[in-house]
Amino acid sequence: MANTIAIKRRIGSVKNTRQITKAMELVAASRMRKAQEAAQRSRAYSQIARELLTSLSNITEVSEHSLFKKRTIKARLLVVITSDRGMAGAYNSNALRAYLAELKADKSAGVKSYTIAIGQKAAQLVSRLPQTEVVGVYKHLPEDLQVHDLQPLIREAAKMFTDETVDKVDVIYTHFYSSINQQPNVLHLLPAGFAETEISAQLNLAEFEPSVEHVLGSAAKKLIDCQLWQAMLESVASEQSMRMMAMKSATDNATDLVDDLTLAFNNIRQASITQELAEITGGAEALND
Repeated sequence: MANTIAIKRRIGSVKNTRQITKAMELVAASRMRKAQEAAQRSRAYSQIARELLTSLSNITEVSEHSLFKKRTIKARLLVVITSDRGMAGAYNSNALRAYLAELKADKSAGVKSYTIAIGQKAAQLVSRLPQTEVVGVYKHLPEDLQVHDLQPLIREAAKMFTDETVDKVDVIYTHFYSSINQQPNVLHLLPAGFAETEISAQLNLAEFEPSVEHVLGSAAKKLIDCQLWQAMLESVASEQSMRMMAMKSATDNATDLVDDLTLAFNNIRQASITQELAEITGGAEALND
């Protein structure tokens, strides 16, 4: 009897947990759709930025601009993007593993490492690492994140590069390919670079005012903004997708556990009934004798 009571309590506990994980799965699915749509919308902006820089590079020497200058890498700034919360599968561990690999590469190459951590999970890790200098931590960013929320980070990274404190700035983030495929990636933020692309007919007819150099400086800053913003959007979409999958797996596991516990409960109950029937039958036969 004691076993059946314990199993009934366990079944109730697992069912309550299943309700919570199911609710979290639905919330993550809703947020994933919004994040996915936002990431896909901003990709068109990134394409226009690349077209603009390709056009400008045909007119002037882009590499002369301070944000485009390439130097021998003696120091590097790493911006690692994670979440503030767990329960998102391997999302945080994958990003942090990629970050640690970059730190190891810097150490092997004799490159000094600086770090800006985004998210509670990254902050917890970098605070314990002696091989990097932490220059910034950003936690508990708003859910409706906007580009202006990242401006302090962008200004700090650009200042460290133009002051030649660092010679390169890279971003470790998780790229969203689909709801079942997200991979950690390294984005080269500074020196600013771009993949040359075909220029639309409308942009070929554009006139740049007040000067090509002025437009180049503004375009370079916008390129950095949109690249980091895109990395954040991809990371958020990946986080919500992996959290949805993790909660779905937890819900399915809870359902399987309830089924197993119910079967065990029924077996114990059936054995108890069988034993009682045997005792009743044995008692009846003893009376007849």
